[in-house]
Amino acid sequence: MFKHVVMWKLGGGDAAARSHNAARLKAEFESLRGRVPGLLHIEVGIDESHVDYACDVVLYTEFASRQALLDYAENPEHLRVRQRLGDMRTARHQVDYEVSHEAAHADRDPPLPAGVSAGHPPGDTDHVQALR
Repeated sequence: MFKHVVMWKLGGGDAAARSHNAARLKAEFESLRGRVPGLLHIEVGIDESHVDYACDVVLYTEFASRQALLDYAENPEHLRVRQRLGDMRTARHQVDYEVSHEAAHADRDPPLPAGVSAGHPPGDTDHVQALR
């Protein structure tokens, strides 16, 4: 699996214009969901810290393979989004990296042991007692 992370600083005459541009960028990239072969996950976040060194928007994506990521760069849907957004960015930062299948799923919760329900530690029978 390949992960592709992009962060942008956006142009705009004032905070309202940058906020509008961020919302537009988010909507455009989210429109790619389900339209790009090999794109497994897409998430777009708008910065809420507003510190001077923060980027305005982050794109987090997961691709099935390196080739899927390479194909994404030339995909007509992706090119459409890039063209529609034009030059609203003032800076762009990118990181692409590979993770193994096992590492990609390592942070997921392991299956619960028999007799243990989510949200209740082993030995916790208070929730069961209420049902009797």
